[in-house]
Amino acid sequence: MPALTTTSDGFLLHGEPFRIISGALHYFRVHPGQWADRLRKARLMGLNTVETYMPWNLHQPDPDGPLVLDGILGLPRFLELARQEGLHVLLRPGPFICAEWDGGGLPLWLVSEPGIRLRSSDPRFTGAVDRFLDLLLPPLLPHFAASGGPVIAVQVENEYGAYGDDTAYLQHLADALRSRGVEELLFTCDQAGEPAHLAAGSLPGVLTTGTFGGKVEQSLERLRAHRAEGPLMCAEFWVGWFDHWGGPHHTRDTADAAADLDRLLSAGASVNLYMFHGGTNFGFTNGANHHHAYAPTVTSYDYDAPLTEWGDPGPKYHAFREVIARHAPVPDEPVPAPGPKLAPLTVALDRRAPLLPFATATAKAVRADDPMTMDELGQPAGYALYRTTVPAAGDGVLHFAGGIGDRAQVFVDGAPVGVVEHERHEESLPVRVARPGATLEVLVENMGRVNYGPRIGAPKGLLGPVSFDTTVLRGWDCHALPLDGLDAVPFAAFGADTAAEPAFHHGTFEVDTPADAFLSLPGWTKGQAWVNGFHLGRYWNRGPQRTLYVPAPVLRAGANELVLLELHATTAARALLTDTPDLGPTEA
Repeated sequence: MPALTTTSDGFLLHGEPFRIISGALHYFRVHPGQWADRLRKARLMGLNTVETYMPWNLHQPDPDGPLVLDGILGLPRFLELARQEGLHVLLRPGPFICAEWDGGGLPLWLVSEPGIRLRSSDPRFTGAVDRFLDLLLPPLLPHFAASGGPVIAVQVENEYGAYGDDTAYLQHLADALRSRGVEELLFTCDQAGEPAHLAAGSLPGVLTTGTFGGKVEQSLERLRAHRAEGPLMCAEFWVGWFDHWGGPHHTRDTADAAADLDRLLSAGASVNLYMFHGGTNFGFTNGANHHHAYAPTVTSYDYDAPLTEWGDPGPKYHAFREVIARHAPVPDEPVPAPGPKLAPLTVALDRRAPLLPFATATAKAVRADDPMTMDELGQPAGYALYRTTVPAAGDGVLHFAGGIGDRAQVFVDGAPVGVVEHERHEESLPVRVARPGATLEVLVENMGRVNYGPRIGAPKGLLGPVSFDTTVLRGWDCHALPLDGLDAVPFAAFGADTAAEPAFHHGTFEVDTPADAFLSLPGWTKGQAWVNGFHLGRYWNRGPQRTLYVPAPVLRAGANELVLLELHATTAARALLTDTPDLGPTEA
């Protein structure tokens, strides 16, 4: 019998009445050295449960390789820390998670299989899910409640009613969990404002939960109309929102969110705050939306959550704690104080290595008649460099049939001639070719794979033939640049020259006592940042985000290294580590 069971209007945990007061905390968006701190702060706010998704694409990057369950992907350790803190866990393994995460968590090797029907009963898809669960569940089951662990419920798929209506697929997932030893309560999760979504995403015998951020009474009424009996639960109570590059920084009024939380709890419902602590899209892990246009998500996943990206209690932390205290016991312990911050310092970046020569020298070229997509190169994230020659000289239009995924910088004989952006629906660029046989190079950046809707699985890189006026350019060298290690970058000292070319920049700085910091890059344009080899993520002066979070465990006492990959140019080869975050101006 599962530890968590349902009654006509609520939950029982080990036979005693229980209300889930949970908050989302994604282990893979938080440095593992900070997991215990974030879990403790969840308990101190009054939460009795935390919720987390699982990113299949990172846990199983190779279909034939072992699962990755260490470092920032060390889910068993995270679950044990939650148990030690006295918190229960809602586990959301997908296989699709959305979550503003690269590709919604679906691995490239799966979505790039020709003709596959994602999130369906297609045996190629369900077979891959089954093999993943075969590997995943043995190390996780000891952490389920049936074995004395913290996991009390497991989600089946994720907002599936917004995507499809293949009930047999959902049933396959539920059966796959049960047949592999999962005894805990199963639940589905769909947008409560859409009755059709609730209908398409639900399963008989599986708890239906809803997602919403407002209209509490109406949303609960629709849940009750869908299921006449059982607990009412908001599995995602949206307390804020996420940001896209070039847009505003989203926030939600604290008093408004707290009032809605109070309405939820006053109605007797259970809740999972989305997010309690948002964390960071480190490295290349951010997703993207594509409705009318492609819109990549920024590096920060602060979400205007109660616990900020850097782990300090924000206004919602205090307000929500007061609301929860009206409905449930809250620990009689002080609210955590803000954590220490690194004293501001300047980092001189005095060594450099141009990217394009490094790419052609170290990234093995795959020769093809037409450009190969990143997917065909087996590259989930990062960049790709394409090289060919242009047979004729003169003024003309470079046309990318099929478009770009997602942003291309174009060079002729090493000189930058323009940028083409998928976000702006661009497929052509006027260029001047000074000589026959000139070298054409196209550096393409994958800005994040779509995580919601029908465009999940859309390819990256150059997506078709390339022509100069009416001449199709043939014979391409395709270089995959995942940038999953920087040891081979040939840094060398340079002077005051700040040439406008893609290049790595390197600098060192001293730290007495490591503490949280924020990397500010005034004068820099666009690129990636690493501290001591830890990939902080993408920066872009387009905003809204102006600083990157540097977790304290990334730093070390003594000498530290900062590496930037700047794609365009900088006005000054220095960076700042500050004690103040800047996530940009909020929406009007």
